[in-house]
Order: sequence, then structure tokens, then C-alpha cells
Amino acid sequence: MKKVRVAVVGYGNIGKCAVEAVCASADMELAGVVELAELVEGVRSKLTDVPVVSDVKDLGKIDVALLCCPSRLVPQTAEQYLMLGINTVDSYDIHSGIVDLRSKLDKVAKAHGTKAILSAGWDPGSDSVIRALFETLAPKGISYTNFGPGMSMGHSVCAKSKAGVKDALSMTIPLGTGIHRRMVYVELENGYKLEDVAAAIKTDDYFAHDETHVFQVTSIDSIKDMGHGVNMVRKGVSGNTQNQLFEFNMRINNPALTGQILVSTVRAVVKQQPGAYTLIEIPVIDMLEGEREEAIKRLV
Repeated sequence: MKKVRVAVVGYGNIGKCAVEAVCASADMELAGVVELAELVEGVRSKLTDVPVVSDVKDLGKIDVALLCCPSRLVPQTAEQYLMLGINTVDSYDIHSGIVDLRSKLDKVAKAHGTKAILSAGWDPGSDSVIRALFETLAPKGISYTNFGPGMSMGHSVCAKSKAGVKDALSMTIPLGTGIHRRMVYVELENGYKLEDVAAAIKTDDYFAHDETHVFQVTSIDSIKDMGHGVNMVRKGVSGNTQNQLFEFNMRINNPALTGQILVSTVRAVVKQQPGAYTLIEIPVIDMLEGEREEAIKRLV
């Protein structure tokens, strides 16, 4: 069996879990980790048996790059890798930007004979697949996605990027019917005021559409919990029959699940035609390890 050679780009919370998931996959080979030049030595000290480089070209031939960098870096990073002839999978989580990014990457991928699957985390990603399935069961109706309570990695990274923030934790609190409250805890650098940092966070597009509260704490590490969850509900109509109700729940470790979905999507991306895709466009069976017929026998 020819193994898929995978490079993990970025060794933060998701990158660490992606490395573990690649190593646990019998049909994949971890070629190495790509990290910013200034962070390479620090990562090498943690991954003594894995190549760590600042340029993916130093890893030889790569089949798929898992982009585990912050979402706002994904567009330029994905385009760069696709142009190098490397397929990409990412967990881009800015919902309002997905359609435009898919269109942009689709053109680049087709021009260079490569494939990209974007927004392949758990939301957007696997939750998107569940929402799509629910809609096939009840085409008329309303769906609600309620996140949490738990840590949002994308929102935490966004808060941490603001001037004066040493570290940050953004907790998502579900209020019901798809409405959420953001509780943001920040550890500040000396000389910065909470009100200034809070204003910068609240006006960012990640937070601007939700009720957001910002608090200063002395240590983020003392309160951090990477647990998260989702509750999805659809009430609708099948044919002409009213009152169909579907519900999906999960409680998860956020980066571990994101890393696993990214790695499972590696199997799918190499099977597609050149272009860019979201997870709802991909047959779920393409993400499974092993023979197709065995999966059908086991799951159908």
C-alpha cells in the first residue's frame, strides 16, 4: 500500500493533534512539520524524531499539506502550496468568507492540477455534513446550531492577536436558537488598558455579531479547558408531513477532533479531480480508511 505523504503546517493546538492523528493512520506517512522560521527550534525540541523545517520544499515530495495555521493565514498559504503542486486541507472557520475562498482556490487548483478541501474542521466541516443531511430529511424547516459551552480556538486566536494581549481564551456560551454569548478572558501585556483591548476584540468580525464580554485575568493557563460541544436541531416537513424533529449532540476536545477530521480528509482530497471543495461536496466514504467495499459492507 502506497502511503500518502503528509506535511503538517503549523504546530499549535490543532497541529499537535494532526501530527498524532497522521501517525496513527496506517495509510499515511508524516513527512514533517512546517513552522515559521523563528519557531522552528522550539518545535524541534518537542519533536525530536520528526523533521521540522521552515520551508516545505525541504521535506521532499509532499502529497498533502494540512494547514493548521490561523484561519486568516489560510487563503495565502493554501494558494502558495497549491501553486507548488501540493494538495491542501484546512479548517478555515470564517463562515462568511468560505464561498469566496472556495472560488479563489478552485481557480488556482485547476490551473496547477491540484486539489483543495477547505473548512474541513468540525464546524464548518462535519457539522455542515450533518446540517445538509438534516435538510434532505426535512427540506422545509428551520435548523439551529448551538455551540458550546466551550473554548473556541478561532475566536481565542483572534483575541490573542490584538495588541497588548499576551494570551486569550474565548468561551462560547449557547443561548439557544443559534444565538451565542462570547466570554473572552485576556492576559494583558504591561502598559495596556482593558477597555482598549476589549474595544478591539468586540469590533472584530469574529465577535461583532454576538454578545461579547471581555475580562482580564492573571493567567489564561489556570482557566483553559479545550472542551467544546454542539447541539443541532432541525424541525421541519417531510413531504407534506409536519413536525419532523432531528437532533444531534456531541461533546468533544476541540483541537483533537479538528485534527482528526483534517487527517481523515487527507484520504478524500487525493481522490478528487483538480479544484477546491467544501466537505459537503465530498462523499463521506472517501474519508474512511480501508477498502471501499468493506466500508459499504460494514456501514450500509
